[in-house]
Amino acid sequence: AGYPVGPADKEYVLVNDKCQCVTVTSRFVPSKENPDEEVLERNIRIIVPLKARENISDPLSPLRTTFVYRFSELCKNCDPVEIELGGAIHQAQQGNSCEEPQTCYTYDRNQCYSSPVSLLHHGEVRQVPAALTPASCFAE
Repeated sequence: AGYPVGPADKEYVLVNDKCQCVTVTSRFVPSKENPDEEVLERNIRIIVPLKARENISDPLSPLRTTFVYRFSELCKNCDPVEIELGGAIHQAQQGNSCEEPQTCYTYDRNQCYSSPVSLLHHGEVRQVPAALTPASCFAE
């Protein structure tokens, strides 16, 4: 069903995937063939991040040159819901392939990303994780 773009807006956001930089919206518009009828218009906005890395947690990995968008994966709903079957409550998922990791083309600001960096401390070199998205990695 989505949610409205704005309080007075008749356009609805169906998908807002911050990981793959895709927003899908829909709205009813007058039909070109018959202005008395409305048809559903769907808009897909894709932002291709410049200088995205193959491995976003590794700043030294090669630049990503291929971006793949599968509409079925963008629209999958992996949030578990409770349903009643035969008098018992069960957890169910509306999407399939939910266990597969999602390919991220940019940082999801809600997720913590880190990368190991070398740190010289008292003459000893140690690998220490450095936060690439500090706001998501540390509590306020």
